[in-house]
Amino acid sequence: MIEVAPSAATSTGRTPSGVPSSPWKHLGKDLPAGLVVFLVALPLCLGISLASGAPLLAGIIAGIVGGLVVSWVSNSPLSVSGPAAGLTSIVLASLQSLQSFQAVLAAVVIAGIIQVVLGVVKAGIVGMYFPTSVIRGMLAAIGLTLILKQIPHLVGADADYFEDMTFLQFDGQNTFSAIERAMRGIGAGSALVGLVSLGVLFLWDDVIAKRLRVLRLVPSALVVVLLSIGLNNLLDQAAPVLRIRPEHLVSLPNISSWQDFIGSFTQPDWTALQRPGFFVVAFTIAIVASLESLLSVKAVDKLDPHKRITPTNRELVAQGTGNIISGLLGGLPITAVIVRSSANINAGGQTRMAAFSHGILLLVSLLFLESILNQVPYSALAAVLLIVGYKLTKPALYITQWRLGWQQFLPFIITIVAILFTDLLKGVSIGLAVGIFYILKANYESAYFLSKPAAMQAGPIHLKLSEQVSFLNKASIVKVLDELPDDTQVLIDGSNSSFIDYDVLEAIENFRLAAPERGIQLELRAIPQVQVLGH
Repeated sequence: MIEVAPSAATSTGRTPSGVPSSPWKHLGKDLPAGLVVFLVALPLCLGISLASGAPLLAGIIAGIVGGLVVSWVSNSPLSVSGPAAGLTSIVLASLQSLQSFQAVLAAVVIAGIIQVVLGVVKAGIVGMYFPTSVIRGMLAAIGLTLILKQIPHLVGADADYFEDMTFLQFDGQNTFSAIERAMRGIGAGSALVGLVSLGVLFLWDDVIAKRLRVLRLVPSALVVVLLSIGLNNLLDQAAPVLRIRPEHLVSLPNISSWQDFIGSFTQPDWTALQRPGFFVVAFTIAIVASLESLLSVKAVDKLDPHKRITPTNRELVAQGTGNIISGLLGGLPITAVIVRSSANINAGGQTRMAAFSHGILLLVSLLFLESILNQVPYSALAAVLLIVGYKLTKPALYITQWRLGWQQFLPFIITIVAILFTDLLKGVSIGLAVGIFYILKANYESAYFLSKPAAMQAGPIHLKLSEQVSFLNKASIVKVLDELPDDTQVLIDGSNSSFIDYDVLEAIENFRLAAPERGIQLELRAIPQVQVLGH
């Protein structure tokens, strides 16, 4: 794989095509976008910690490292890294097998080292083989999942953690049963705040900010958060019956000073390297985190208005570096995450400064903003994610894929359904299997061009091979050779082929050996002969 140098489209430097320049020149857009990402990331980091069975601070540490470290080591201008819902079950299982969180931290560090090695040996090329139809299906599925998962939070009827993205939830519910249960237990205060927040988000950019230019600099998500705090306090005083319950508010750990923060770090237990299964855990975290990161940056590149391309090998090095530091400081494993990255793009982020500033805000929030942020209702943040989800799964996307034909539409829609009813990696794997089927089918049909002489005219049946003939083409070539009529002239022409796989050459040689028995007069043109076993 050829990776573009940092000065080209993969960087944040301005190019003639209008790609944003130095990150310092776009703070007017990046800082508000970073604020939006921070507001979305904060409950996600806390929720993933709870779901993973880890200390509450572990998710925040991972988010801080993802913002402050990975954003600069990576060459992705828009991707945001942090703890991911896809790793919660792995961390839970790792806690059971290694018997302590400190041992899991050691595994996270080793996983990071493995990722760095994968990047150095250029294993990131795997990311180039995800079909566009599958990536678009993944984005649409994440959008639908966000919408479905945030409805219970919007109406204040879900105490489940905030980024539970799998179909089967930890509380025994599934995506649809959770919505059904939520409709029977709506929290009036949360629902009021959520619906008002949703209305503001719909109107802010297209109506309110257009009429008052000065408001265009204010992110709609910030307006919603401040408004939700005000509404929450108003309800508390004016209508206590509508008071939002504590479990439906952001809940930051109590850290009153920098010393408390430093003292709360957990150190890895290096004696765990001797425990059975330790390296299995480390490799599992490394592989799953790498695949999820490669999928995420590929999806972010699709969403990037400037169509910049992230170097995948460098991304593996960046994620590995982040996991090494996160593990050493007591944080959860890190990946590039599509939900926060999508929020960044929708908020107008231009360069890596948006992700970096979200990391700074996570750090500052722990030290100074606990009392304010603990008043933010989840329903307001759910409204923000509902808008993000809608933008990922707009009806126009489905129409576009339908018009491209079944070869693009079927992997797209199957990926969506598979992710909705399983999880991200399983769903993408199913979508990839369908996509590979169509790739094989296309190879089956495009390996050659067959022309036959017109009736009553002399001349051979001409089988002209394509430029690249791989082992994937063997089945179609064997089939056409078997179906050639006996007692004819046949010309197999490889003069335009720059590569013919050995398996195909062996099939042609088998046909050459059998041709006299069928009365076929065979001519081979630019076809190398190979030794066939038994001859």
